[in-house]
Amino acid sequence: MAANKPESALPRPESAFAQRAAGRGDVVARARAVIDALEHIVGGLGTAILALAALVWLLLVGLTCAVGVGLLLAPTVPRVVRAVAGRERARLSRWGPEIITPGPAPASVRAAIADRTVRRELRWLLVHGTFGLLLSLVGATLPINAVQDVTYPLWWRWLPPDEAAPTLVFWNVREESDALAVSLLGLAFAVVFVGLGPGLARLQAWPGRRLLTPAADTDLSLRIAQLSATRAAALDAHATELRRIERSLHDGAQNRLVGVTVLLGATRRALARDPATAEAILGRAQDAAEQALAELRTVVRGILPPVLADRGLAGALDGLAADCGVPCRVDVDIPGRCAVSVEATAYFVTAEALTNIAKHSRARHAAVTVRRQGDRLSLRVEDDGVGGADEHEGSGLAGIRSRVEAHDGRLTMTSPRGGPTTLQVELPCGS
Repeated sequence: MAANKPESALPRPESAFAQRAAGRGDVVARARAVIDALEHIVGGLGTAILALAALVWLLLVGLTCAVGVGLLLAPTVPRVVRAVAGRERARLSRWGPEIITPGPAPASVRAAIADRTVRRELRWLLVHGTFGLLLSLVGATLPINAVQDVTYPLWWRWLPPDEAAPTLVFWNVREESDALAVSLLGLAFAVVFVGLGPGLARLQAWPGRRLLTPAADTDLSLRIAQLSATRAAALDAHATELRRIERSLHDGAQNRLVGVTVLLGATRRALARDPATAEAILGRAQDAAEQALAELRTVVRGILPPVLADRGLAGALDGLAADCGVPCRVDVDIPGRCAVSVEATAYFVTAEALTNIAKHSRARHAAVTVRRQGDRLSLRVEDDGVGGADEHEGSGLAGIRSRVEAHDGRLTMTSPRGGPTTLQVELPCGS
């Protein structure tokens, strides 16, 4: 008799399902990386064109200095360089760690030459306006050629007979098979971009990350200013939280307790005259006391949810997703625990974001993803709703930003009209 097959060797449906879900997750992650790379490359193309224009202006000013006119225009060069570099700093800060922007450019050419930051910006201008521009053009034309060539069999017959074939097509297109060969070339372009696009985007951004970040020994004042702003944001967030707690106690539990006091006084007066009425009033007083206790528990949970200590961040977010009015998927993968304040901030940010999704987004699905990357906790909340979220319209996003900035974190939100909406939060959580 054959031995029974061990249970561990039997196929398990849940394992197959998990594998399929993981495969779909990998495909979605890869697609998102390719789309992000295309956005980075197109954005870098814009700043590369500006850098090339600034290089041309610098060359013109240098040439006209020989006849004296350039001496009058020379003070504009540091301001132009600082403005273009500032655009690149803002672009890179939207897609990664923030790059602190220095103050105004030096007013004189002599001060600009002595300024280490300006010299680094000039080096970036030369690299990004030449090599960066070339990378941007290559990265941007690859998907354009891919779309053009893949769709070529659909419209090539409507072209004039003497119309040239698409770019890099070295054969004559006279038959359907020739057009299909063009389509295969387009698929090759698409595969190349999927494989190389993220690397091109990182290579394009590398000079900015290398040359536009402030030197640690010369820009401490900027860091001090940033920390001062963070401290102010923390104090504002603390004051806002205290006001919220005070309103919750005043409008809720305090009124309930006042009602209990009034009912107990009425009970005392009714005991001698009408014991039956006194018993009914006591029941109402007990109900009011229970409601007051429930509201006090709600306030306490709003200060620091006990579920964080009992179940950790993953369990707490699972509870939020279960209570959300929109089907929500939670994916938390963080080794160990973060600081209590960081976990509480991630919890409250997620709670506010899911509340907004349920109230305003008209979404069918939502997703919460939490990862730890080095010394930073990354939180991403997404939905497939109508988009158009604006933190200036009283949707609670301003409060979320205050909480995040109080921890020296970063908040990035993209919510175009028609959706989807993505809220990305990064919080420092130690090494």
